[in-house]
Amino acid sequence: MTENRHIGLSDAGRYEIRIGGRLERRWASWFDGMTLTTAGDGTTVLAGPVADQAALHGVLARIRDLGLPLIAVTRLDADPPLRPR
Repeated sequence: MTENRHIGLSDAGRYEIRIGGRLERRWASWFDGMTLTTAGDGTTVLAGPVADQAALHGVLARIRDLGLPLIAVTRLDADPPLRPR
């Protein structure tokens, strides 16, 4: 039987968020100090720690407010798989 894991509102983690378009590094402060890297394909990658799920949604709202397309959100330090009982 597979268990579902609940992600609590206080779960911190490191994320990589890929958006369409190019953002200059000066925008990093607007994204809570996340690292901004411009990729050769015309996208920008934001990477760094996020305090909790509410902070992640705040970053995503800022991306929305800029009118930039969200391409992917990846949690870099995902929890290890659960062991079967």
